[in-house]
Amino acid sequence: MLLTLALTLFSFAQDDDPYLALEDVTAESSLEWVKERNAKSTGELMAVPGFDETQARLLSIYDSDDKIPKVSKRGDYLYNLWRDADHSAGLWRRTTLEEYKKDAPAWEEILDLDALAAAEDERWVWKGSTCLPPAYDRCMLSLSRGGADAVVSREFDVPSKSFVPDGFVLPEAKSEVGWIDAKNLFVSTDWGEGTMTESGYPAQVRIWKRGKPLEKAKLVYATELSDLGGGAYHDHSPGFEEQFVYRIITFYSNELFWRDGKKLVKVDKPDSAEANYHRGWLYIELRDDWEFAGATLKQGSLVAVDFEKFMAGEREANVLFEPTERTSLLGYALTRDKVVLNVLDNVKNKLLVVSADADWASAPLEGMPANVTLSARAVDADDSNDLWVTASGYTTPSTLLYSTIGGDAPETLKSLPAMYDADGLVVTQHEATSKDGTKIPYFQVAREDLPLDGSTPTILYGYGGFEISLLPRYSADVGSAWLEKGGVYVVANIRGGGEFGPRWHQAALKEHRHRAYEDFIAVGEDLIERKITSTPQLGIWGGSNGGLLMGNMLTLRPDLWGGIICQVPLLDMKRYHTLLAGASWMGEYGDPDDPEQWKFIETFSPYHNLDKDTDYPPILITTSTRDDRVHPGHARKMTARMEELGKGVLYYENIEGGHGGAANNKQRAHMRSLAYAFLWDRLSPEPVPEEPTVEEPAVDEPEP
Repeated sequence: MLLTLALTLFSFAQDDDPYLALEDVTAESSLEWVKERNAKSTGELMAVPGFDETQARLLSIYDSDDKIPKVSKRGDYLYNLWRDADHSAGLWRRTTLEEYKKDAPAWEEILDLDALAAAEDERWVWKGSTCLPPAYDRCMLSLSRGGADAVVSREFDVPSKSFVPDGFVLPEAKSEVGWIDAKNLFVSTDWGEGTMTESGYPAQVRIWKRGKPLEKAKLVYATELSDLGGGAYHDHSPGFEEQFVYRIITFYSNELFWRDGKKLVKVDKPDSAEANYHRGWLYIELRDDWEFAGATLKQGSLVAVDFEKFMAGEREANVLFEPTERTSLLGYALTRDKVVLNVLDNVKNKLLVVSADADWASAPLEGMPANVTLSARAVDADDSNDLWVTASGYTTPSTLLYSTIGGDAPETLKSLPAMYDADGLVVTQHEATSKDGTKIPYFQVAREDLPLDGSTPTILYGYGGFEISLLPRYSADVGSAWLEKGGVYVVANIRGGGEFGPRWHQAALKEHRHRAYEDFIAVGEDLIERKITSTPQLGIWGGSNGGLLMGNMLTLRPDLWGGIICQVPLLDMKRYHTLLAGASWMGEYGDPDDPEQWKFIETFSPYHNLDKDTDYPPILITTSTRDDRVHPGHARKMTARMEELGKGVLYYENIEGGHGGAANNKQRAHMRSLAYAFLWDRLSPEPVPEEPTVEEPAVDEPEP
């Protein structure tokens, strides 16, 4: 409280940020400030009727044994990280494909993260494993304290189920490691002063030889400190082994180098394109048009070139996919000798198979379910043309299929049972017209008998950034905590996302950022015009870049919303590039230190656009102390500023959780329940009082 009182003595008009002290993440005064607000928010929201039931229901869903175990194949085994009520941190385990196909597979336990955390007195959060083929017996495990992006990397021996004595160990940092062979690793990490980029990622790539001190690792490549970062990898495909070094300049530009012995040779591709080497071919995904061998390859296309011939100077490209006005490439999977394209057509997807031996002609992947979102990944990209295919929809529980390209019909391996009652719910797609006339699609999940009188509490969700597409997927928590209660759920496919390829994303970059916000507003207005809901019953929800979206919806159209959930947000766009990974996002938002760019950035910096004379809708701002990607200072300072202006705001900060907001299922259930309680409490219409019954005085009827 003292900190708040002291800070409000400063004028926000000063150049110095009056709430800068709140950026000191773990300072005692900052944490006391956090605890005060956490107590207020939880006290209020946990008292909302139904909170305990919702939290218990969500926790039971997250801990359920009915979840589909997501697996990755390494050698003869399928590996999985499992969380349930008894393993909140997770259990790393493996089984065979034959076992996995059974209703109750027998799993071999490898590492109990909860037991490890207890033994070492650390709140370890699993961040993945990198294992050495072909045996996959040695792995580098990435473990995070409390869910941060920074990890401790430790060598683990799978057969003995133990960490390797005197093995490779990297101290806590935003590191990347890759096996070259049993004695050597590619390592990108924090080597000391001057070795991390301004975005907080490793700038140097080195080779670390077993038995040598980490600081003696040999330098392979160093990026500019103004870059996002750099790294390297060794492709272990038998007969196609190659090494590559990459330089990530910005989120949308990079350079790729082929390591020919000890010499680095730059791959001649556009910096804006993403390139992926696989079994002698280089697959290049274009963000911009590419003038290539006398032809123009279109933005959003995927092309394949023979790597050896390409590096020798030949210029012949095979076009695997070219977009149209309403189609885009969501992604692709590479198997032994096939490419599986995931194509969006007006935000509805289909899987196509192409191959070199058929002149790259495409054909639909046979046997796929309809009217669901499909995603495919290779089972073993070197040994087979087998695929894991996941099918999911807003009201369709997820199903895992096993498909062999050109083989028998796909086999259903696992299906998620219905986790909520979807009877009577219908999914529809609609379009709103944005300010500049652009048609903005959105999905709506609502009851078939929905009254079109504007009375229904509605959540409108959005993101609109970094070329990320929002597609229909099964969400048991949305279903159980919102749809079952009669609410409507809507997802807006606004510009800034990737629903229509790079052009859809680029349309809302930097000085054009307002288009994403105008698109979202248009969807909100369309819902009201269609009488699905009304302003008092219309809530909005977004996190990270979507949290910035929420902040701007608060300041740009406070009259349109009945409540806002703003999670792990960016909000101070004057200082975002100086905080944690913020510098890496200047390709998305612009450079605030450039006066000309600050002119447009300031227009979408919610922290700077709060107004004491404006009435704002209720808002819940949440973040995580351990988020080392989007600094919690954004959320803290926005809350402090709103409190200073006397505006209603609730704030909750999880002490752990990283950028995801929660470190385990219990924390996740608690935070989601707070959000649902907030919205249901704010958006539910006030009950209409019944008209009093007035009895008419009795009148004697005349006798006939």
